Parts: sequence; C-alpha cells; structure tokens
Amino acid sequence: MKKFLSTFFIALLIIIGIVIIFDISEKIENFVEHEVPLKTIIFDYYINFIPYFINMFSPLFVFITVIFFTSRMAANSEIIAILSGGVSYHRMMVPYVVSAAFIALLSLGLNLFVIPRSNATRVDFETKYVDTHYNYTKYSRNNVHYQIAPGEFVFVQSFSAYNNTAYKFTLETIEDNKLVSKLTAESAVWDSTLDGWHLRRWFIRDYGTGMEDKVRCGDQMDTVIALKLSDFYRNQKTVETLTRGELNALIDTQKMRGDSNVMYAQIEKNRRMTLPFSAFILTIMAVALTSKKKRGGIGFNLALGIGLAFLYILFLKFSEMFVFTGTMPAGWALWLPNFVYTAIAAVLYRLAPK
Repeated sequence: MKKFLSTFFIALLIIIGIVIIFDISEKIENFVEHEVPLKTIIFDYYINFIPYFINMFSPLFVFITVIFFTSRMAANSEIIAILSGGVSYHRMMVPYVVSAAFIALLSLGLNLFVIPRSNATRVDFETKYVDTHYNYTKYSRNNVHYQIAPGEFVFVQSFSAYNNTAYKFTLETIEDNKLVSKLTAESAVWDSTLDGWHLRRWFIRDYGTGMEDKVRCGDQMDTVIALKLSDFYRNQKTVETLTRGELNALIDTQKMRGDSNVMYAQIEKNRRMTLPFSAFILTIMAVALTSKKKRGGIGFNLALGIGLAFLYILFLKFSEMFVFTGTMPAGWALWLPNFVYTAIAAVLYRLAPK
C-alpha cells in the first residue's frame, strides 16, 4: 500500500507540474492581454484546475502507477518471494484492492463535493480571460422549443446573447389536448430586476368554447414564467459546475421540456460514477499483466500500461457518441467501457496465477 499510494501521488505531482507549465505557456498571452492579477490566476484558476485534472486522468495515473511499481517488484523477484512464502495470489491482491478503494473514494468525493464548485470558478475564469474565441453568437440560438410547465409550451424563433432578447416569442397553454390560449410577441427582453421577461408588441388570443375568441394586444407587458435567462446559456460546460442534486433537478426539468441538451447532464452524471469505479478494474488488470517476471526490464510493461490506459480513456470518450446519436442510454453507454474492461481484467486475473 505504501508503494502504491506514494508512487501514485508522486506521479500526480510530477504530471500536474508539467501540465501547469505547458498550460501557462499556452495561456500567457491571454493573461497578459487581460492584465489578470497573479493572485486571480493562482487561486481562481490553477487551484481549481488541479482537482479537475486529477479526476479526469485518474484512471491513467492508477494504471501507470501499478504497472510501474509492480514491474519493479517482479523484476527484483519480490513477487516470487511473496508467493513462495505461502502467500496466495488472492491474498497478495488485498493491499492493491484496499489502495484502489482509497483512490476510488477520493475520486468520488472530488466528483460529488469538490469539483462542481471548483469548476464553477474555473469555467467563469476561462470565460472571462482564456476563451479568446468567445463571441455573442456562441450562445445565440434558433428555433427553441420548451415545455416550461405541464401544458405550457414556449417557442422562440431566435435568441440573441448580445442583448438577452428572444425574438418571435410564443407561449401556448394547452388543457385536455386543446389550445386554450396563445401569447405572441415581437420580442421578449430579459429583465433581471423583475426576474422575468419584458414583452414588446404582444398579442393574446384566448380560445373560447363557442365561435368567438377573446383577443387582447398591447405595446409592452411584463411576465414571469418558468423560463429563465440561464436556460439559453446552458452548454456542455455548465453541467460540470452543478452538484449531484442540481444535476438531477436539471435532468428532470430538461426531460419535461423535451430539451435535447439533457444528454450533456446525463453524461456528466454517469461519468462521475464510472471514473472512480475504474480504479478497481485497472488495478487488477495492471497487476495481472506485470506480476510475472519478464526479460528486458519494465520498459515493455510501462508501454503496455500507458497504451491500455489511453485506450480506456479513448473508449470512455467514444462511448459518449452512443448517447449523442441516440444509440444507447447514457447509463449504459458510460458504463460500457467498465463492463468491457471488467471482462478483460477477469480473464487476465484468472490466467495470472498460472
């Protein structure tokens, strides 16, 4: 356990240091251009960048760590001595599994409690100072359809982030599968003091049961509905800043609205659980691959470990495409790499003692 955890954290420190150096060299022009204070760079960006980076590449670090120190133990005949002393292969795995459990709980704790809050600060910093390609069209949207409440549907032909205005705004109210009211407006401007929308050139038609409809119109009107300005600004990074409770609430809301962006929240929710679990799978696989003494040293084992770890991360990213294309639900798609690698690890573990 001492070898496992010490090697893991030392590898983390080394890699994080290298990554920060490269990241600074890449973003130094943005920092200088925006005259960002050094204190802001350190405490708002890099302090919050480190947990995000650790969590993202923790499977890679775990796998390489176990490959590295287990290969050295095997090369020094320590594994042979352990097994020859009467310790079973299963008993030898106990410190590995306990260490993997510690890392998995650490990763899970970061995912659920630390990273969402740190991501909020980090994403806000990147939006202000780093994202040089930011422009108002990034958040402008066309043909937005939302169900904001049971029986209430909103349609916006276009939304401009430049002035927080929704153009060709329509709100329909439906009861018992019948249209009972329709509100249209040339534009709807977000009013932060009202926490609602300021409608311009509005027109309301109330559909009666008889042959006559009630029609009202006006130049300006304020309205408060279950549609907020933040609904137009949500993107893939937004879900990274939400806690588990907020993420579940967002998923329920987006499902009710029929929002296609719900896939981002579902992917983020399942990713937070799959990454910690991978510590067990990759640890067992790494031990099974490297516990046997081989000629030529540990170079081949390290190359094999890095290759398999990168394949896992690539597989995890590729599985997200199944969600985007609608081939698989997010739960199945995000857990698929773990299922496949669990089967591979089980086969390798069964063959390793032989």
